[in-house]
Amino acid sequence: MSLAFVFPGQGSQAPGMGRDLADAFPIARHTFQEVDDALSQRLSRLMFEGPAEELTLTANAQPALMAVSLAVVRVLATEAGFDLGRRVALVAGHSLGEYSALTAAGSFDLPTAARLLRVRGDAMQQAVPPGEGAMAALLGAEAEQARAICAEVAQGEVVEVANDNGGGQVVVSGAKPAVERAIEAAKAAGIKRAMLLPVSAPFHCAMMAPAAEVMADALSKARMAHPAVPVVANVTAAPVSDPEAIRELLVRQVTGTVRWRECVAAMAAAGCTRFVEVGAGKVLTGLMKRNAPEASAMAVSTPADIEAFAKTL
Repeated sequence: MSLAFVFPGQGSQAPGMGRDLADAFPIARHTFQEVDDALSQRLSRLMFEGPAEELTLTANAQPALMAVSLAVVRVLATEAGFDLGRRVALVAGHSLGEYSALTAAGSFDLPTAARLLRVRGDAMQQAVPPGEGAMAALLGAEAEQARAICAEVAQGEVVEVANDNGGGQVVVSGAKPAVERAIEAAKAAGIKRAMLLPVSAPFHCAMMAPAAEVMADALSKARMAHPAVPVVANVTAAPVSDPEAIRELLVRQVTGTVRWRECVAAMAAAGCTRFVEVGAGKVLTGLMKRNAPEASAMAVSTPADIEAFAKTL
């Protein structure tokens, strides 16, 4: 079976994340210390102990989630002799998870990825004044239906499809009044459920343009290598390996739609029949069952998960 590794995005964070890995494996402790040093912050303490409100801040959640994913990758390498470059066909990550995927594949070193995600989190938070933007989940909607609703209710304001997660889960993002109109239009169209999300900014829409400019500058200065395996990009749903193309796609990703449904379809079409979610939570594993029902999916985030996965090798 051809194997794909996928990496979670924001929303999968929770206090306690990574603590059992740090307790069990020296390489995990070293990974978290490396991220702490890169950011000049005890991020690992915040990950292990909370509080949840501080961990959920975009600038903390993004590098924290990447740190847990990379700790798992490194534990697999040291404890199970798992060579990602030889054993994995494709990698992909949901939004910030794309940075985790690139780091796992060797495009970024760990300190560079941590600093880029801190910059990204700060830039996304600061791009739109608090209260002016919003995001909403439309459950039971397809992407084309959601795009039509956005076009219908925009009235000159930004409202766009931010995430096409598949399985009838679409997220829209933009100016708060327009997003609220989209919720009402979705309900009127008979969509099963439409609700505001508890987020601090309208991610993955045109209102994030200032953050995209910041990331263009930061990425232009970052060292990047060819990934050991191709990365399926969020904004194109196609594999990419060229570092300059990756830089451009990461900038576009800030304002562009996360085409997760199509990313999974592309990996399945390339022959991937086994998907492993690497890092905190099980969000992508749940989506995988809807997007690629013929494939197998498992989440690997704890020492027990690592042991179970190693037995399948």
